[in-house]
Amino acid sequence: MIIPTEPIGSIPRPLWLIEALERQEGTSVLLDDAYETAIRETIARFEETGSPVITDGEQKKFHNFWTYCVHGLPNTAPDGFRIPFTAGHTRRMPRLTAGPFRYKQYADDYVEAAMRYTKTPLKQAVISPSALSLMYPAEGIPDYPREQFIDELLHEHEMEVRRCLGKGAYRVQIDFTEGRLAMKIDPSGNLLNSFIDLNNLALSRFSPEDRRRIGVHTCPGGDRDSTHSADVDYAELLPSLFELKAGNFYIALAREADRERVLRIIQRYMKPDQHIFVGVIDPLDPRIETAQEVCDRVLEAAKYIPLSQLGTTDDCGFSPFCDDTSTSRDTAFAKIAARVAGTRLASEILSAK
Repeated sequence: MIIPTEPIGSIPRPLWLIEALERQEGTSVLLDDAYETAIRETIARFEETGSPVITDGEQKKFHNFWTYCVHGLPNTAPDGFRIPFTAGHTRRMPRLTAGPFRYKQYADDYVEAAMRYTKTPLKQAVISPSALSLMYPAEGIPDYPREQFIDELLHEHEMEVRRCLGKGAYRVQIDFTEGRLAMKIDPSGNLLNSFIDLNNLALSRFSPEDRRRIGVHTCPGGDRDSTHSADVDYAELLPSLFELKAGNFYIALAREADRERVLRIIQRYMKPDQHIFVGVIDPLDPRIETAQEVCDRVLEAAKYIPLSQLGTTDDCGFSPFCDDTSTSRDTAFAKIAARVAGTRLASEILSAK
């Protein structure tokens, strides 16, 4: 295919694994066999879709994509930053109560475990420094200034990304779902700008060659068939997003009411060295897209994005929070297969021109 296609990350966990997690702590050694089985089965089904790049479905990420690396830290409390979703529920981050700041889990462990079962290029998603910066309380922490926290946060993030690349990850994707949310929290744009600056401090630590293997994912959130910031105009996010020093951008687009308007914004602000993966699959819609629908969305995007910079993806992961059963595994894999088939069809049409 002349147009590359990649997933975002998460696949709904088998119900038996969710039930096992509910019965005992997610880090229990008693769950090791269950995790291994889920990873092996997920990779096998991923490969059956024909996807040229796969993930482990985030089967072993403790609880969710946002706090997997800090879940269970002893210097945290559960009453941290609150994320409200349109379905009426909320998610909370842990609140840091003391220094130092260290990850408890690094994502390269997931890469190492998954690569035992596949030779297909493997993608690994990691959480952004800006998301984790929300753990530091506004009132501060005695004897642990925010500046020291930020230094340690950047160090931990850099180490995680380098470890993933070193273990052979084809792509490392930085999840930046809080980007659009930042404009909802602070319409002035100051919070978003601070997030961009912080993430660029991290990205600047990598060489241009490394940054070609690093991407950034943005979406309005996705949990229990709802979002946290879909009401925020993309025009308020995208100009700043493309200031990030990453080589790849994964942009939720399938669910947008006016995709061509968003594509015109992308066309205006994208840079020549950036690869744009547009969302052609809506994980929140239970209906499975057809290959032709996907093809049409790719052809639409190709009117605005040069083929040399165009790719396709899903709008979001299919189950970024462990307990989200709103989408079935069968539906997720069927949608991925449609993305692959539709992208291939569009590639054939565009290469014939």
